Amino acid sequence: QVQLVESGGGLVQAGGSLRLSCAASGSIRSINTMGWYRQAPGKQRELVAAVTSAGSTNYADSVKGRFATSRDNAKNTVYLQMNSLKPEDTAVYYCNVHGVLTTGVTFVSWAQGTQVTVSS
Repeated sequence: QVQLVESGGGLVQAGGSLRLSCAASGSIRSINTMGWYRQAPGKQRELVAAVTSAGSTNYADSVKGRFATSRDNAKNTVYLQMNSLKPEDTAVYYCNVHGVLTTGVTFVSWAQGTQVTVSS
């Protein structure tokens, strides 16, 4: 009932930038928090950044000052601007959305993931 489509991953050199986007569609009444997680090989999935419907944001300490998340509520889309990328940022990045369906049921949805690789 909810589809998330991610885009923007790829290969970049250390110090470079990438912008991820994630668009939600389907039987959505409202979206609360939209966030980004990442999972590197052999590691647990971790929260990178999140933004509430009111625009409040929070970030992992490891990305503060380098990454910025924002959303376009009219398009049900969330973005992650990643600057000053480091090799340790290499991971699969997943978009995560919390919201309410038109039926009134709450949902949590995950995107398929997009690979971000930062070379040294």
